[in-house]
This record gives sequence, C-alpha cells and structure tokens, in this order.
Amino acid sequence: MTRLALVLLLLGVAVLCGLVLHIGPGTLAGEIQKLSWNIIWVLLPSIAVYMLDALGWRYTLGRHAEKIRFEHLFMTRMAGETVNYTTPGMYLGGEPMKAYLLSRHNVPLVDGMASVVTAKTAMTLAQIVFIMLGIGLGAVLLSRSTDVLLPSLLGLGLLGFGVGLFLVMQRFGLFMSLLRALDRLGIRIAWLKARERKLEALDDAIRDFYVCDRRGFLLSFAWFFAGWLAGAVEVYLILYFLGLPVDWRTAIAIEALAVFAKGVTAFIPGSVGGQEAGTVLVFVAFGLTEAAGVTFSLVRRIREIVWITFGLWALAMEGRVAAPAEPCNRPPA
Repeated sequence: MTRLALVLLLLGVAVLCGLVLHIGPGTLAGEIQKLSWNIIWVLLPSIAVYMLDALGWRYTLGRHAEKIRFEHLFMTRMAGETVNYTTPGMYLGGEPMKAYLLSRHNVPLVDGMASVVTAKTAMTLAQIVFIMLGIGLGAVLLSRSTDVLLPSLLGLGLLGFGVGLFLVMQRFGLFMSLLRALDRLGIRIAWLKARERKLEALDDAIRDFYVCDRRGFLLSFAWFFAGWLAGAVEVYLILYFLGLPVDWRTAIAIEALAVFAKGVTAFIPGSVGGQEAGTVLVFVAFGLTEAAGVTFSLVRRIREIVWITFGLWALAMEGRVAAPAEPCNRPPA
C-alpha cells in the first residue's frame, strides 16, 4: 500500500469513527439489535446480485463461455472482487486476476482479459443508467431538496463522460493508444514494449467483441442492470427490519445514490468512511435518521466481510485448478 493510500485509509477510518461517536455506540447497538437474526435474510439478496453479475460477465466470453461451468465462473469473479475490495486501486486490482484464473480453465489469456474489460464497461454503463433512474426517482420524491440531487447529477455527468471516452478508446484500440501516448511523452516502459504484440491482440479481441457480438454486450448490460436493481431489495429489507419501511421507489433511489456515493469515494481503499458519510447524507435527505444511515452502512460492511471471506476461499480453490497442459496460443475471439 502506498503512503497516499495509507493516509486516505486513515482519514476514512477517522471519519467512520467520528460518525460512530456522533451517533453513539449505544444507539447503534440498539439499532443493530433490531435486526437480530433477520440479518441473515438481509444478506440473501447479495447472492442474487453476484449471480446476476456473473451472468453478465458470461455473455462477454463469447465462444469460451462453454469452457467454464457457471459455479467456477462465479467463484472466479468473487475471487477477483475480493482482490478489488482488499487492495487500493479504484476497484480494478482484481480484474487481471480474473483473466489469469480464466486461463486455468482453457480460456486464452488475451480473450479472458478482453472479456474482463468489456464486462467492466457493460457493468459501469448499467451502473450509470441505474444511478440515473435513482436520481429521477429522487427528483420526484425529493422535489424540494437539491442538496443531494444536484451534486449527484454533476458527478454522474463526469462519470458518464469518462465511461463514454473509455468506450470510444476501446473501439480505436485502448492499450495501443495508451502505449503510443506514452511514446509521445518520451516514457518507455520496457515491460509494456516487450508485450506490444499481445497488447495489440488484446485490442483486436475487444474490438471484435463490440463489432461481432452486440447481442452479447446488450445481454451483459441487461444482467448487470438487473444486478444493480436487486441491490434495492437489500435496502428494502434492512429498513423494514429497522422499523423504517419504505416503498420500492424510495428503496431504488436510496440504493442508486448510495452506490454513487461509494463510487465517488473509490479512491479511498474500500471507500472506508466515504461510503458511510455519503449514505448518511442520502438517508437524511430522504427524511431518515443518521443512526439508520450508519447502521445500514455497518450492515453492508458485515456483508462485504462475509463475501470477502468467501472470495478468499474461492481464490484458494480456483488457484488449485490445474493449469492447461499446453499454453493457449489460439487467436483471440
């Protein structure tokens, strides 16, 4: 972990501790006690979310989708997501790990990495549409409040521009464009130059997917969007068991804005502190209590810990899968 990442993490922890002290540990303990064993039901929707996400990824694998059984694909994805959660890197550190684990199931590394890039793109586009839906619902439900909606619209516009630019770069050759840009700046990285042909093959594989498998991209987008929607079920259940029942429109709006709050604080390892502070702001905007917002965030942290534990186990299990007897040197999909 770099010094900057460590500083950001410590600041995030300080913010989280400040929120806990502001609300009061006793008050939070009482809120969590309301959930009791119902917390098991609260954790169930995340199973559907991650399964839908795995389905979204499957549709970017093209002809290689049949090479790996769904349970192994699910475990591979959770292993990669665990690396994303536990390493500083804007939730991107685990993506190469996913491609590497796919290669142990006879998926060529170039094609595996291409599927990781295109799946991440489809997932982020689905996230933007979901946040837009949440902001739209929030505009209806919070017609007199602009404290949350206007900053969200501004941030969403910047995010949408960034993803659109990223998508355009993929169509024109993402990795070779970056390599040429580095060359123009006089920056020569020997490790990248030695793999120039592989990077070019990766660009070709990504381009071919967008040109030849638009149906796969649309289906991937649809499954990822369904996954974001399923996250609203978790919001509904948590608030229901806390004695703060809301309708489905409010649950979707809260989930979308909470997802956005987590996304804009992704530069903090694990979004620690930033995720909690953003969630509290969203809850207050919807007329809910600060205590409910912090309790909601802590329950989600418990869920993350459960899945990180599962992901570490999945990483160990998938790492034991025998590598192919011969290197996969077939041309990209």
